[in-house]
Amino acid sequence: MKEAIELLKSNDLLKIIDDELDIYLEIPHIAYVEVKKEDSKAILFTNVVDRKAGKKFDIPVLMNVFCNEKAVKLFIGDGDKIGAEIESLLKMKPPTTFSEKLSTFGKLFALKNTIPKKSKGKGECQEVIKIGSEVKLSDLPILTTWEQDGGPFITMGQVYTTSLNGEMKNLGMYRLQVYDDNTLGMHWQIHKDSNHFFHEYKKAGKKMPVSIGIGGDPMYIWCGQAPLPIGIFELMLYGFVKNKNAQLVKSITNDIWVPRDNDFVIEGFVDPSTMKIEGPFGDHTGYYTLEEEYPFMEVTAITSKEKPTYLATVVGKPPLEDKYMGHATERIFLPLLKTTAPDLIDYYMPENGVFHNLIMAKIKTLYPGHAQQMMHAFWGVGQMSFVKHAIFVNEDAPELTDHEAITEYILNRINIDDILISRGVVDALDHSSPKFAVGGKLGLDCTGEEIKELGITLLSDEELLYRVNEITPEVKELKQYFTNTKNPVTVVTVDKTRNQKELFEDLKPLYSNLKILVIVDAANQNDVENSYMLVWRVVNNIDSNRDIYIEDNTICLDGTNKNSLDNFDRRWPDDVDCTKEVIDSLRKRGILDISDEFIKKFQL
Repeated sequence: MKEAIELLKSNDLLKIIDDELDIYLEIPHIAYVEVKKEDSKAILFTNVVDRKAGKKFDIPVLMNVFCNEKAVKLFIGDGDKIGAEIESLLKMKPPTTFSEKLSTFGKLFALKNTIPKKSKGKGECQEVIKIGSEVKLSDLPILTTWEQDGGPFITMGQVYTTSLNGEMKNLGMYRLQVYDDNTLGMHWQIHKDSNHFFHEYKKAGKKMPVSIGIGGDPMYIWCGQAPLPIGIFELMLYGFVKNKNAQLVKSITNDIWVPRDNDFVIEGFVDPSTMKIEGPFGDHTGYYTLEEEYPFMEVTAITSKEKPTYLATVVGKPPLEDKYMGHATERIFLPLLKTTAPDLIDYYMPENGVFHNLIMAKIKTLYPGHAQQMMHAFWGVGQMSFVKHAIFVNEDAPELTDHEAITEYILNRINIDDILISRGVVDALDHSSPKFAVGGKLGLDCTGEEIKELGITLLSDEELLYRVNEITPEVKELKQYFTNTKNPVTVVTVDKTRNQKELFEDLKPLYSNLKILVIVDAANQNDVENSYMLVWRVVNNIDSNRDIYIEDNTICLDGTNKNSLDNFDRRWPDDVDCTKEVIDSLRKRGILDISDEFIKKFQL
């Protein structure tokens, strides 16, 4: 971690803030604002306090370590280059010439570094050892990020677990709620390897050992969220990318092995027979995930370096630190995805689609129905199975990251006959599905030729809003996007008093002026001029089985918050919002230098 800090500093990617700042809201709010800036940097907080407890820490807090693309390359490397190395291994053929044999031998010899190396004795992470009555999670500057959070959460914990028979190891990155000085919640979602291990221990009636690393090489964090196939230990990816073995030491009070250079290690056991209510937590979807029962760990030891640094991240509305980690993941795992979908050319998960809510993929289209086949392949592969909305384009499409050009390409090819609406597993964090973890899937096949004109008459925004309001006053604002395409998009805000299908039907006299209608609430900071946050809102809020209406070649997307008007029985969560008093205080003290326009743009 000291090397990481020096690396950030030498590359002008580090801010050091010496002002006294609180672990409750202040520190995470500052990091949340910083990561949204175009020139965002990592922040080292050196004067950390817990005002509620009247406590001052001598432990600095580092946040936004993956603050931009440059930082990712410093700590992980060039994603395209690493992806090419993986692809060359996957395509490796038996060598025929002497030079081919040498090349093959070199590649295979380098793979020895993927196996983590176990060291005897103690590591730097065990210079200070606290067990028994000395164990206090409150000795760590664990942050409370959002006002409605259920308590403090560890947000960059490396969670190390092992299968019951000891044959499989896992490193995952999960949020960890602090209940008291000796108890941590384990947010193991249904699809996580740790959850599979948990059920093994539960069936056997045995306690499950868990160790949590904090700090050390930032690469551990990225490995922990990498979408590797089940059974492959994530620290093998560390060895492959770094071309050196991860160095491990045994935990003090259980048999889990952890990186010797972690700044902190929290050890303990999970009793599979008992659960606790975990949450709420302001999550990376930009919404609070609500209270649910999850396992919890009884802490048996906390070890650390003599002078550790506490590493944390902040999640909420995009853009976030995971934007930069996610883009590296895309590049590196493209070759592995191609093994299941060989005609895939490229894919892109925009950060304002919070990754699992929206994916765009470019394919080499070979036959009718090819895109639909690829949709099903995606929805059946690992973490891709949680993607809610998938848009497929042909190889002649613009770069997927060219937002303007690719959107025009897609809108010129949306055909109602090529829309696939399905149902399947969705991420446990999804709040819009009528049932937990099961919801709608939307696939758009935009691999064909441009569609013919469908004969709508374009009106100005002012004229169209006037005609809408002649039908109903509930529509408050209106803006049209991409009127130069075959499928212009009209966004409206509403004061919602009824099911939006009724509004859509009432607007039937205007179908000759509408192709794609998107409805959002007039409340919740929604702004028809803010396309970035509108995409975030809509892909979060729609379930394709419930919220897509099609009639007379007009498509409607209901992106409003759902309630009893929609026969929605689950509790709809609040947006993740900064506490205004905290932001105002930080601005007044000169610690935050942001404008009202910035606050509005990112809906802070």
